[in-house]
Amino acid sequence: MSRVGKKLIVIPAGVDISVQDLGVTVKGPKGTLTTALNPRVAVAINDGAAGKELTVTTNGMDVFGRSIWGTTRANIANMIEGVVNGYNISLEVIGVGYRVNVQGNKVVLDVGYSHSVDYLLPEGIVGKVEKNVLTLSGIDKVLIGETAAQIRRIREPEPYGGKGIKYIDEVIRRKAGKAAKSGE
Repeated sequence: MSRVGKKLIVIPAGVDISVQDLGVTVKGPKGTLTTALNPRVAVAINDGAAGKELTVTTNGMDVFGRSIWGTTRANIANMIEGVVNGYNISLEVIGVGYRVNVQGNKVVLDVGYSHSVDYLLPEGIVGKVEKNVLTLSGIDKVLIGETAAQIRRIREPEPYGGKGIKYIDEVIRRKAGKAAKSGE
């Protein structure tokens, strides 16, 4: 049984949730998010002691039904968190001459190539730069994580010099360079 799927989701004040046949829509102060539901999962809104509560149950007890149960509950909880507080991911650009700029909804990266690399931010993601640290903000946790991963892939950090684009809390394991040969 899913331990995550069994947990109740307390719906905070100012958040509207509507459950259709195969979808959930969450509206909050920062925006609106919608997701599709698997037919093996049912979502119900109940009145609880702490206000409105959302429960996720599974219809089928097969392996896939049990596995999608906890995932659906976590995705809905992330949607509620996103429309209330939002999400931020910070990327650091490290290297001599490496720069990052945001021009509207486009990120311009100078990361050691012969040309600058332009990355178009998806709808709903906002970028901000402060001292070679790019901060991405948005309400959709999946979209912001995928956007950060795609930007990081433009120039992944390398273990010898440590140059590249890395998450702000990521630790790069450094390797020693070539050992110098002793004089014979």
